[in-house]
Amino acid sequence: MSTGNNGAGGDPRSELERSLEHYVRYLTLERGRSVNTISAYSRDLLAYLTYLDSLGISTPGAITSTHVGTYVEGLEGAATTVARKVSSIKNFHRYLQDEKVIAEDVSFGVTPPALPARLPQALTISEVQALLDSVVGDEPPALRDRALLEFLYATGARISEALALSVDDVLDDSLRAAPSIRVTGKGNKQRIVPVGSFARDALDTYLTRARPALLSSRGRATAMVFLGNRGGALSRQNAWLILQSAAERAGLTRSLSPHTLRHSFATHILAGGADIRVVQELLGHSSVSTTQIYTKVTIDTLREVYQSAHPRAR
Repeated sequence: MSTGNNGAGGDPRSELERSLEHYVRYLTLERGRSVNTISAYSRDLLAYLTYLDSLGISTPGAITSTHVGTYVEGLEGAATTVARKVSSIKNFHRYLQDEKVIAEDVSFGVTPPALPARLPQALTISEVQALLDSVVGDEPPALRDRALLEFLYATGARISEALALSVDDVLDDSLRAAPSIRVTGKGNKQRIVPVGSFARDALDTYLTRARPALLSSRGRATAMVFLGNRGGALSRQNAWLILQSAAERAGLTRSLSPHTLRHSFATHILAGGADIRVVQELLGHSSVSTTQIYTKVTIDTLREVYQSAHPRAR
């Protein structure tokens, strides 16, 4: 890069290079970015400044939207890597505008490449059965674990919704008649979701035989349904550990999270013929477009079955 004397006090660096140094300092001291993040941003922006230097550009004000667009169009590599580089450039220009180094953000109209949609990973029905069957025993923790996993798969609830579940949400007489459960989702929006007999029985057994024992171990009242071994509300981390332990006992080697059961619920119910609008309501999605990703999963599954089963599919 250029080493001409463009700065006050004999600083050999260009104005762009000094701006980059100030930006890195800003990310470190004011934004508290990690070392790895700052290292990646620095590499991205040094390559960008090298390109600008080759065009004879050494000041932020000399950069145009054409320069940015041409550079971005020439980026190569995986879509995620290109997207990160574009983000680095756009954030740098936004910083320069905020600091009034430039009057206009010339990167504003530049967009990163669309990332391929990551399809949610769902368990097969037999894998879910193995997972649930792996939780056995009459001890309070075992009854709680079974009730939690049955509830997650039966309702498609988020783990945060399960952990926020109160006793009234489960035992309300008007809900039990359906039978259904009241779930509080994002934005404090409540929805009523049906619950099958297996999950209902597991919850009833837990609430009757296990929850009082867990609660008395600490002696402090709480309205939450799912309790930890010390009597307090079950934590997200412990819920994750419950699932991991069950998966190990079931011999499931793939990476699982509580959200996997939500994905499995949606995939299985759609494959069984449920309307996508119904699934949207059950999952608590504000837009049906969020739910439509599961139709792609179902179509892919149908295609795999067709290709493996039809004699003239290949």
